[in-house]
Amino acid sequence: MNAILEMRGISKSFPGVKALSDVNFTVEEGEIHALVGENGAGKSTLMEVLSGVYPHGSYEGAIVFDGEERRFRDINDSEALGIIIIHQELALIPLMSIAENIFLANPPSRFGVIDRDAVERRSRQLLATVGLDEKPDTLITNLGVGKQQLVEIAKALSKKVRLLILDEPTASLNETDSAALLELLVEFRAQGMSAILISHKLNEVARVANRITVLRDGRTVDTLDCGGGPVEEDRIIRKMVDRDLSHRFPHRVPEIGDPVFAVRNWSVYHPLHADRQVIKNVNFHVRRGEIVGIAGLMGAGRTEFAMSIFGGSWGRNISGHATLQGREVDVSTVDRAIDAGLAYVTEDRKQFGLLLASDVRKNITLANLDAVASNWIIDDVRELRVASDFRSRMRIRCHDVYQEAGKLSGGNQQKVMLSKWLFTDPQVLIMDEPTRGIDVGAKYEIYCIINELADAGKSVIVISSELPELLGICDRICVMHEGAFVGEFAKSEATQEKIMRAIMRKGD
Repeated sequence: MNAILEMRGISKSFPGVKALSDVNFTVEEGEIHALVGENGAGKSTLMEVLSGVYPHGSYEGAIVFDGEERRFRDINDSEALGIIIIHQELALIPLMSIAENIFLANPPSRFGVIDRDAVERRSRQLLATVGLDEKPDTLITNLGVGKQQLVEIAKALSKKVRLLILDEPTASLNETDSAALLELLVEFRAQGMSAILISHKLNEVARVANRITVLRDGRTVDTLDCGGGPVEEDRIIRKMVDRDLSHRFPHRVPEIGDPVFAVRNWSVYHPLHADRQVIKNVNFHVRRGEIVGIAGLMGAGRTEFAMSIFGGSWGRNISGHATLQGREVDVSTVDRAIDAGLAYVTEDRKQFGLLLASDVRKNITLANLDAVASNWIIDDVRELRVASDFRSRMRIRCHDVYQEAGKLSGGNQQKVMLSKWLFTDPQVLIMDEPTRGIDVGAKYEIYCIINELADAGKSVIVISSELPELLGICDRICVMHEGAFVGEFAKSEATQEKIMRAIMRKGD
């Protein structure tokens, strides 16, 4: 096979940080080449060098594409050659149609006027190619995340892509949508397209990649050939973290006490469609020192349930009873929910969880400013002390607590967001997709923190789309389907098959 891309001796530095050091990376024509590593290993930086986000002259080394050295000034230069990157945060405009999003930058035109017939015709062709059965005039806001991902791929295909870069394409997808997207990628490979796949889901990487390159601390560690069959996940992990994770989940001996928080007959209606009941008379409880998992397919109502409990953050016409330590509590607003002892760690840390342009210090104290204020004025010394304590306790890797949250890796952003809520000293902590988009090493650290919280007597509720994660860390797993709980399993009896059977049986 011939190499379509060679990156030779790539080095990239930022003030005080060597992000990439002499990285070599090659992609053959018609292969899926996976790029893996812990958060902060340099994967995104390498792809930003390749795509022209960091222009020639801002890094050392050479990029050879199609046998010629390329010196990209910006992302337009790389796209002109068919190098297209799809970021984890989708770049779609919600209130514009599918067709408008696909051809936003390069619409077909006649005599200087957009040819709307050509836009619709070409959109239909591209949607058929990616297997998306939607009309071109459908608004993006009316599509689920899985379908939006397909629109991004259709947009890439409209630019005559030759090398497709996908950054965590399945991070927000359920297992069905993830499998469909990976199958589509395999189809593209059969047609001769090359792809770079960045993912923390190592089972997916091992299943579809021809080769896997591992980065660690900004350096190329190894390139594994999958020609002889899928590479074992443990082998990839050892390369990534330079140590054995003999147990993917930390050991814990639970000490579970009496019920702490419960809801009875909890009902929630859709915020826009007043006649649509989303959460249907749910009864739920969590005990002291217990980690309870909530499983279910995307759209089952897990996040909606959690947000409705946390101060009515989602939904309308919320009814039912919430009790804490056996006493009824008012959780009708976020302030009241926090005062009652609840905290909610959102699944979307970048949009709802953090102020990315603010520093680590301000993010950590944001949910409990009264604790670092005197006479309504923030005490800078007290705030610094609190933030520094959490930085040490949570092992947040940053230059100092004055570093912008948006400049941290995903795993460290997650720790900052978790610190923010722990500073409110909650009795019940709800964690929605707590390890989404972070690497195996950072996941292990988050699991350890969850265990420490439970061991300290906190009640923890974990929502996750990864069943192995729930099975590995939870004492009890509740299964949701269409806004109702349809199954419950103790850790000793829970299996992926039983959980999926509960969902499917209810879905028949």
